[in-house]
Amino acid sequence: MLGCVLSLVAAAAAIASISATERTRLSEAAAVVTDLRHNTDNGIPEDLWAKAECVVVIPDMKKAAFIFGGEYGRGVMSCRTGKAWSAPAFMQLAKGSWGFQAGAEEIDLVLLVMNRRGAEKLLSGNVSLGVDASIAAGPVGRAASASTDAKLTAEILAYSRAKGVFAGINLSGGALKPDKDANTDAYGAASVNDVVLSGKVAAPAEASDFIRTLGTTTRATTGTAPSGTTDKY
Repeated sequence: MLGCVLSLVAAAAAIASISATERTRLSEAAAVVTDLRHNTDNGIPEDLWAKAECVVVIPDMKKAAFIFGGEYGRGVMSCRTGKAWSAPAFMQLAKGSWGFQAGAEEIDLVLLVMNRRGAEKLLSGNVSLGVDASIAAGPVGRAASASTDAKLTAEILAYSRAKGVFAGINLSGGALKPDKDANTDAYGAASVNDVVLSGKVAAPAEASDFIRTLGTTTRATTGTAPSGTTDKY
């Protein structure tokens, strides 16, 4: 009993130490989800959103290149635990590239993880998208899923938006993994599996808006979100 009390005290202390950078990441992720779920005619089909096991949101992913190029972003991931969404785990994605290219942009990225196996892979430490976990561009619009059955076998459906315009991005070979330092700041010694998959860890108060935008209730907050918007590859 004493051990449980001490664990709860330690968890509360860890959550209280969440940094300004992590609070900003949660706030920006909430704004991305809100924006990307408004457009029901040219967005994420609501039936796919309802079937997704987890959601990864990476706001303002940096994409820059000049000969050597790549993408890098930090975001958050939440999974369904019964009728609720879990506390969010912090994630990071990096992808290098090679080629004669120049330019820079920021991309809002939403990944729908369609099954538990895909979620477990992402939380395992270091997943190469398209190699360790199958990924495809998500269909958009109300009737899109009917004509894209082949894509729906993928473990992850990806949607991206650059400066308000839905645009393609090739994430194959990208490394997506938990952000260890940020998760330690927020949850102390709790594992990412306990945070995201088991529902054993309460979300920090700063995550309330983000969880609310996902559209169901949690121990931290209650709310529903409008339908979605998303990208074309």
